[in-house]
Amino acid sequence: MALEAGREAPDFVLQDENGQPHRLSDYRGKVVVLYFYPKDNTPGCTREAEGFRDDYAAFRQAGVVVLGVSADPPERHIRFKMKHDLPFTLLADPDHKVCELYDVWKEKKNFGKTYFGIARTTYIINPEGKIVKVYKRVKPAGHSQQVLADLQALGLTA
Repeated sequence: MALEAGREAPDFVLQDENGQPHRLSDYRGKVVVLYFYPKDNTPGCTREAEGFRDDYAAFRQAGVVVLGVSADPPERHIRFKMKHDLPFTLLADPDHKVCELYDVWKEKKNFGKTYFGIARTTYIINPEGKIVKVYKRVKPAGHSQQVLADLQALGLTA
C-alpha cells in the first residue's frame, strides 16, 4: 500500500553505518527527511547524497534530521560516507523490510534484465510523525534544494 501525505510514518529500527540502531520514533519532535536510494557509490546516488551533504548546514540550521536508507550493509555505508564526506546518518536495510514497508522496493528493468530494487523516493515527516510530502521517481540533481524549498513552504523550518 502506497504511503501518502497525511498518513502516519511507519516506525522501524535500522542500523546505521556504525551498527548503532536508529528507531524512527526516536526522532519525534523533529522534522525528518527520510530518503531511500538504490546503492552506495553509484553515480545518481552519489550525486543525491552530495546534494544533501552540500546543503547539510541549511538542514541542521532548520532543525531537520536527514536519514538516507539503502539495502547496502553498514560496512559499505562507512566507505560511502568517508569517500564523499557525508555528515548525515545512513541506515542499512539489507533485507529490504523497511523498503517494503515504505513501498519503495519495486520491480525494475535494466538492459532487458528484471530485478527488484529501491525506487528513489523521499519522505518529509513532521514532528508528530506524519508524512507531509512524498517525492517519487526522484531526480538526484537539485533534489536537496527542492526539499529545502518545500520545507520552508510547508513552514517546517526552525
